[in-house]
Amino acid sequence: MHTYQLAVVTAGLSQPSSTRMLGDRLAEATRLALAAERPAEVRVIELRELAVDIAKNLVTGFPSPALADALDAVTKADALIAVTPIFTASYSGLFKSFFDVLDNTALTGKPVLIAATGGSARHSLALEHALRPLFSYLHATVVPTAVYAASEDWASTGASALSTRITRAAHGLAALLLHHPALTTVPTGTAEPANSAEDTKDFEDAKSFEDAKSFEVVPFAQQLAAIRPA
Repeated sequence: MHTYQLAVVTAGLSQPSSTRMLGDRLAEATRLALAAERPAEVRVIELRELAVDIAKNLVTGFPSPALADALDAVTKADALIAVTPIFTASYSGLFKSFFDVLDNTALTGKPVLIAATGGSARHSLALEHALRPLFSYLHATVVPTAVYAASEDWASTGASALSTRITRAAHGLAALLLHHPALTTVPTGTAEPANSAEDTKDFEDAKSFEDAKSFEVVPFAQQLAAIRPA
C-alpha cells in the first residue's frame, strides 16, 4: 500500500512558533483523516533554518544541499501544507522567497492546504488575497477551507473553533488526496493527453490574432469623419 508523503512548510521565525504549532496540528489532523484508507508520513520543513540558504540561492541561482533536499521533498510530496505568519497584510518574505526558488512546475496539480497565523483576526483575509492567488498561479489544487489562527485562537475560549477549522481543512486535503491524485509529468512511453477545449480555444484565439494583424488599421478620427454627415 502506498504511503502518502505530506510536506509541511512553515515560515515561523520564533522558537517555539505558533506557525509551526499550526502546521503540526494540520499535519496530524490530515494523517488521522487518511488513516482509514492509507498511512501517511510527514516531513516538516522549517524555513527559519534555511533563511540564509534561500537568500544565497536567490542571488547565485544554486541551492545548498540542505535547501535542495527541502525543495526535493516538496516536489515529491503527495500534498503540501503551507503555513506562514502574516506580516504587513501578506505572507512573510521568507515564505515567498522559498516558493520563488522552487521550480514553478513543482506544485502542478498538487493538493495544497494554506494556513496562516497573526496577532489579530483582521488579517485573516490575507489567506484569500495573498496565499490563494500565489498557489493558484503555481497551478496547485488549493483546499477550499483555509485556516487562520490569531493569538486569541490559542486561548481556551477560541481553541474549540480553531480545532473545528483544522479538522474541516484536514478532511478537505484528505479528500483531494484520495479522490484527486496530484498531476505528474507524463511517464516515458506514454502518449501526451489530447488537447483540451481550452487549449483549442487558445490556439484559435492566437490564429485569429495572427489573421487580424493583416487587416488595415484605420485611425479613429478617420472613422469618425466617415460617419459624419457631409
